[in-house]
Amino acid sequence: MADKRDYYEVLGVDKNADDNTIKKAYRQAAKKYHPDLNPGDKEAEAKFKEVNEAYEILSDPDKKSRYDQFGHAGVDPNFGAGGGYGGYGNGGFDVDLGDIFSSFFGGGFGGSNRSNPNAPRRGADAQSSIVLSFEEAAKGCTKQVKVSVVENCAKCNGSGAKEGTSARTCPTCNGRGSVVVNQRTMFGQMQTQRPCESCRGSGKIIDSPCPVCSGKGKVRRQKTVDVTIPAGIDDDQILNVRGGGDAGFNGGPSGDLRVHVSVRPHPVFERDGIDVYCTFPITFTQAALGDTILVPTLDGKVELKIPEGTQPNTKFRLKGKGINRLHSPLRGDQFVVVSVEVPKDLSKEQKNILKEFDKKTDSKNYKKQKGFFDTIKDIFN
Repeated sequence: MADKRDYYEVLGVDKNADDNTIKKAYRQAAKKYHPDLNPGDKEAEAKFKEVNEAYEILSDPDKKSRYDQFGHAGVDPNFGAGGGYGGYGNGGFDVDLGDIFSSFFGGGFGGSNRSNPNAPRRGADAQSSIVLSFEEAAKGCTKQVKVSVVENCAKCNGSGAKEGTSARTCPTCNGRGSVVVNQRTMFGQMQTQRPCESCRGSGKIIDSPCPVCSGKGKVRRQKTVDVTIPAGIDDDQILNVRGGGDAGFNGGPSGDLRVHVSVRPHPVFERDGIDVYCTFPITFTQAALGDTILVPTLDGKVELKIPEGTQPNTKFRLKGKGINRLHSPLRGDQFVVVSVEVPKDLSKEQKNILKEFDKKTDSKNYKKQKGFFDTIKDIFN
């Protein structure tokens, strides 16, 4: 554990950082070191794994609490091993305040599940990230992501007991996972509940642990998941894959897989909500005389009519050529902004032609110029 960096240091936040600050720092770091953006860079790949590991711990309140109290040892899978939850859940670290208040006042504080250690519990959420091209985000696609999850041990089917054996009910607590302790205090005789030391709060004793999972019933492994990307997903959004996280306990449901989405910028298109913008250059002649041009869209090239006398930065609308609203058939528009290019490096003949053209035109041919000169005339008169 000594060679591991502090998780707060990995994400570049202090220990008092709130959830939003931690999430924002994770997104920035994950985007910076993502393998798709750093192909072949082993150092970036290692840092990407380090960032994901740090966020997995600091985004989970239970794991974060154990990490803050015990450091890396507190979130090690073997911490508290030997029965019970074995580092994968709420396993016996301290007396639960809810249990103490419950024993004093008859309940009402909630939050503790140790009174029934065999009750179903949901697994933790897993975290991953993915980088998409502009077109993949706009159109939708199927991508594969790698994720580290906790699963039921295949050898013992999650029981934690060696094949051919089974766990037995703890004789100390009769399967409750906790024991009642009588204490003499200044207020008199008081009763409190504590996790059973014999079974470490699990309510069961495993005499012959499974050799694969060491009696925990869970194993961690890397797996590849096919993720369906819906059309219209945007940069910095979170895609939730239900049931793609850690396996639950005692028949409880699996957690979810939360995939952070990063979208690469496009060399031509820019996105604004569900609308798409692009700037298209046209010549001075096309702007003055009008023309029909081919412009790119997400669906391929389409014709766009440029009217005679089109001014620079005129915006044209292509209805329905934008991006789908997420989980909706509604689609945005594409806006084409034309930029009029002024010719350079003209020959003598071309310059003479333009000079002749200029002699035969006046301010009435230039709408903005005419209005400007009229304003100046009014000011000085």
